[in-house]
This record gives sequence, C-alpha cells and structure tokens, in this order.
Amino acid sequence: MALQRVKATLIEFAIVGSFLLETFAVWAQSNSIPSTNSSTGAASGSVSAALRHEQDVRTARIEGRRLICGRILDLRPEGLIVESGYTNLLREPLSRSWLIPGTAEASRAQNLIESKTPGAICVGQILLTDTPKGKKAAKPAKYDYVIVEAYPAGYYLYTSAGSVQRSLRRFSASLVAAVQRTLEAEKKERVEAPGEGTRPTRN
Repeated sequence: MALQRVKATLIEFAIVGSFLLETFAVWAQSNSIPSTNSSTGAASGSVSAALRHEQDVRTARIEGRRLICGRILDLRPEGLIVESGYTNLLREPLSRSWLIPGTAEASRAQNLIESKTPGAICVGQILLTDTPKGKKAAKPAKYDYVIVEAYPAGYYLYTSAGSVQRSLRRFSASLVAAVQRTLEAEKKERVEAPGEGTRPTRN
C-alpha cells in the first residue's frame, strides 16, 4: 500500500510539473513576441525612411540636372573647372562627342540666362566630376571643350590665380555619384552639427 501511495504521489508531481512548464512556456512566448515585433518594426521603419530620403535626393538631382557645354579652364584633382555657356558647341559634328579639342571654333553666348528647367544649359564656372574614363576615352586638356549632361552634387571651393577663392557649383556626370556625394555631405553635416534635425535636400 505504501508503495502505491508513493507512485501516486510521484504521478501527481509529474502532472503538476508538466502543467507548470507549459504555463511558463506560454507566458514567456507571449511576453517576448511584442518586444521582437517592436524592434523589427522600428528597424523596418528606419530603413524605409532612409530609402525614401535617398529617393528624394535622387529626384532632386534629376530635376536639377544641367547641360554643361563649355571650355575647360583648369584641371584639378577633384575634376574639371569649366566655363559653361558655349551654346554654339551644340552643333554637328561637335555634339557627337563629350570632349572636343581646343582647336574647335566656339564662343560663349552673351547675355545667356540659365533656366531652372531640368536639362537647361548651365551658365558660369562650375566643377565637373566623374567624366567618362577608360582606356579608349580621351583625356581632357586645358582649353578643350566639353558637352556633358551632369547632376548637381554640392559646391566646391576653388582657389584660382593667387589666393582668390570662389564657391563653385559642383556637377557630376554620374547620377549615382551625385546622389552618393550628396548623402555623404548630409551625413557629415549631421556629425558636425548634431541636434539640429534633418536639413533640407540641396540642389
């Protein structure tokens, strides 16, 4: 009889223990799921916001694109200093190539005003970067001419003869590079000036 009572007691303990383990597992699962979902939702929202901002920057680059047609005034490590506004370069056969020898006859248009329309002719001095490169690509020289559609990518502090400095618009012949450079500039500004919120997208 004593042995039977011991067996019955052990069976009761096993049943109670199994019930407690199942209850704890259900409780743990129900309390961990909201936390996981919350973290996943926050991360997903952050990624979505970053993608939307990148798309906004890309759209702004496309809308701000300009046709660079002008003369190379200087060769810099960062790119080409170009005086744009030589509209008579846009003629056959010159317009078939992005780089035109300096021996070509061309002159800057007088009283030309730059339009804000996407793809409008750029007027004035700018820095042109990310021009075509490769084994077969011609290398630009000072006083050559260029015809390139390019995208805004910030500004460039240019030091000309002596110590004269000018802030020039920077344009990239690559849309991908223009977007990347803009995002990097925004990130740098946030690091240097934290707590000022999101800055507007620059053209």
